[in-house]
Amino acid sequence: MSVATVWGARPDEVERRYACDDLATDQPLRLVRAVDVAAPVPTAFAWLGQLRVAPYSYDLLDNGGRRSPRTRTVRPQELVAGTTMMRIFELVCVEADEHLTLRIVEPRALRAFGPVVMTYAVRPDGPGRSRYVAVLRVGSPTGGRADAVRRELLAWGDLVMMRKQLRTLAALAGREALSGARAPR
Repeated sequence: MSVATVWGARPDEVERRYACDDLATDQPLRLVRAVDVAAPVPTAFAWLGQLRVAPYSYDLLDNGGRRSPRTRTVRPQELVAGTTMMRIFELVCVEADEHLTLRIVEPRALRAFGPVVMTYAVRPDGPGRSRYVAVLRVGSPTGGRADAVRRELLAWGDLVMMRKQLRTLAALAGREALSGARAPR
């Protein structure tokens, strides 16, 4: 395993099965990323809901230069299967305070990245703390050499983007937990 395939995840987080594993058994590439969150599970999960409105990564690249919101506006109960997330994904399934599982559906993104299904999970990690674990399953439209190169490039590109995204969401959830603020529930 290279840092491109596993970053920040503990061995038990890598070994665990996630919803995307069951939905994409034919998608061979599995990427795992994880970060600590200084907030309890409900707050951390609520921030994942913000992926409905923005990607929370490098806004210049993946949000048309608009800054991802720094206050929560999405209530977790608004997240239902079929919801568009980050403009190119569809929410496939959601378990409150546990995970969001998404699939690329936007045609240009599907052509560029191939089939991708990913789970954003929130796991408890002690009193008032949690962990974000993101797992991506990436498939191959043709399985040829070009797809192998595309998957390798995707792994490294995703590492850069997902690292920023997870750290940003963790910081915002931690800030909310520290302030004791109650945003939409």
